Amino acid sequence: MQSFNFSKQTDELFLIEGELTFSSITKKTIPAFDFLKHSKKVCINFNKVTSADSAALALTLEWIKHSKQYNTKLVFKNIPHQLLTLATLSGLDLDEYITDVS
Repeated sequence: MQSFNFSKQTDELFLIEGELTFSSITKKTIPAFDFLKHSKKVCINFNKVTSADSAALALTLEWIKHSKQYNTKLVFKNIPHQLLTLATLSGLDLDEYITDVS
């Protein structure tokens, strides 16, 4: 089984490393969504993601849903091309969540 690592860099910045795929994302490996409660703004950096599939899209949508629940401004940095393509093919627009700024 492949894996990914989700780590806190600062209170507002989190980094994902590894593969975000069906084989790596399970109920046991999905981080709790509490990190979205503790800041008014959170940036998730996908810079070290090596592969992404529709499971990554589902996880991203869950983060968006929970960020709205907690009134947290959520942005994504360095989203993998595969993930953006899946979002586009699914009719989803992630533009409001994408940033080039750290």
